[in-house]
Amino acid sequence: MVPQIVDPRQGSSSLDAGMPVALLHMPEGDFSEEALLKHAQNLLRRVCAFELARLVKVQWNYRLQTTAGLACSRQWLVTLNPRLIAFGMGEVDRTLRHELAHLLARHRAGRRRIAPHGPEWRQACRDLGLENEQRCHNLPLPRRRMQPKHLYRCANCQMEIWRVRPFRRAVACLKCCRMFNGGRYQDRFRFVKVPLTPPIGR
Repeated sequence: MVPQIVDPRQGSSSLDAGMPVALLHMPEGDFSEEALLKHAQNLLRRVCAFELARLVKVQWNYRLQTTAGLACSRQWLVTLNPRLIAFGMGEVDRTLRHELAHLLARHRAGRRRIAPHGPEWRQACRDLGLENEQRCHNLPLPRRRMQPKHLYRCANCQMEIWRVRPFRRAVACLKCCRMFNGGRYQDRFRFVKVPLTPPIGR
């Protein structure tokens, strides 16, 4: 992780200095993107992630159907499903923290590769006030089961994974990268698409 110099005064605005991060709440009933962003920034400042607090963006995403939220580290963006509003402010807050934890873990890791729901993410969840957070939500959002059609295989360990959508960029086996290259990407551990034999007949 790249060392950085932090000015504690940047995180002092609008925060109760003695308040644990778990007790920081959004203004009740305010679901605006401005309120979501301010809350996200306050949470990040509380855990001394001042640089990320300046970069983070939060938006409602009306295209989300079954997903509660998404985190995109390339843009430092959290998008949330507007259907969360029906479940109350508590669920909006929890999902925001869940997705922020992905960004926080990614930001702390720097260039090092980490698993999406690995120990770094779990630690970020705890830092943001989420104890024993689950990987997936259990909200009654309409679910759509899609058949995976793309098979990939690690060229080294032969582990196979199925995907609903094809990879858009080079992806390597995390287990092999950790074992043989210190967790950094190595092209020889890249997942290679396996051609599937079409069914015979009609």
